[in-house]
Amino acid sequence: MGFPSITFETKCWENDWEILMKTGRLKRMIDSSRFVFEEKILYINNVNDKIRVKRSAEDLIKKNVITSAVFVDDMAEKVLDFFSVDQGSFKGGYYYSIQELTGIFNCRTDYLLHFSGDTMIGNSVEWIGESIKQMELDREILVANPNWQKTGDMAKQESILENRLFYKGFGFSDQCYLVRNADFKKPIYNEKNEASERYPVYGGELFEKRVDAYMRNHSLKRITSKNAYYIHRNFSRNPVIKAFQYALEVARL
Repeated sequence: MGFPSITFETKCWENDWEILMKTGRLKRMIDSSRFVFEEKILYINNVNDKIRVKRSAEDLIKKNVITSAVFVDDMAEKVLDFFSVDQGSFKGGYYYSIQELTGIFNCRTDYLLHFSGDTMIGNSVEWIGESIKQMELDREILVANPNWQKTGDMAKQESILENRLFYKGFGFSDQCYLVRNADFKKPIYNEKNEASERYPVYGGELFEKRVDAYMRNHSLKRITSKNAYYIHRNFSRNPVIKAFQYALEVARL
């Protein structure tokens, strides 16, 4: 039996699609993962000019940066029906959630690796293969991710166990996650847990809050790498600051 297949996915929207698609950032996101993915999918969510964005996506496909691009709106109704989730139940969190659900619905491989568009691996350390080995051995582990800090202090504090490579505990973030597709392609997104109320109010009943509640209700855990970490920096909506962020990404080509 061979190593499990993995899909890489990320997403863009009106505020950041040019930064991801025109600067080389998307290729760096994929390359820094140090893995040969079965599929590399870009999800396009809530953009104004679909034709213009589609042309940029087609160029990335021709260059083999990605294997496909999906407009989330085209699948949203089918996705919500499949997972038995009502759009109104997000209470403001719909656009923070619909791509993630669409990615899971659309995934055809054993595992799915998700990065938000404003997240990037901070060091080129192999963590995916080791994570999958842990997940294959321990079905209590539902998700794996790199550390969200360069040093592991917070991850260590939140863990209940650890080994040489990982911290193990509760928690879930939509900034980056590696999951078994079969575990997530189920109607698991309507549960609540008091501990999950810590997520930002502005996000409403968003995807990561729902997953966290499911994990806590069923005593499922995540592992966080001790060696790999990611960097999360929001792209500004201020045109001047965003132009500077764009220029920085171009300079890294």
